[in-house]
Amino acid sequence: MDGIHLLGEWYGCPAHTPEFTRAQALRAACLKATEEAGLTVVGESFHQFEPQGVTGTVLLAESHLAIHTWPEHGFVTVDVYVCNYQMDNNAKAEALFRALEKVLKPSRTKFHSIHRGGKNG
Repeated sequence: MDGIHLLGEWYGCPAHTPEFTRAQALRAACLKATEEAGLTVVGESFHQFEPQGVTGTVLLAESHLAIHTWPEHGFVTVDVYVCNYQMDNNAKAEALFRALEKVLKPSRTKFHSIHRGGKNG
C-alpha cells in the first residue's frame, strides 16, 4: 500500500504554550488541524501526564497521527502516516504536520519523510 510517513522531532518549544502542556488543548489543536487538512477522524485518545506532558493519538480513516510532548525538555515528537489507497493524501499529511508545527513553535526541528509501500513491493 502506497503511503507517506512524516516524522518530526521539535526542539525548543515554548513552555507556556497550552498545547504543549495540557491534553485538552493539544487534543483540540490536533482535531482542528486534522479536519482542516481534509483527513477523516475515526477515533482519538489523549493522556495527561502530571505535572505536565501529553501523549495523544488520532486514528484516521487514512491511518494515524501520534504526538508526544516533554515540556520539561521543550521537546515534541510527531508522527503522521497516511495511506494513498483511493487518492493521493500526501499534501493532506503535510498540511496536518505543518499546522501542528505552527501551533507548537519549535525553534529547531528534525524531519524525515518515508515513502511506504509501493505497487512493486
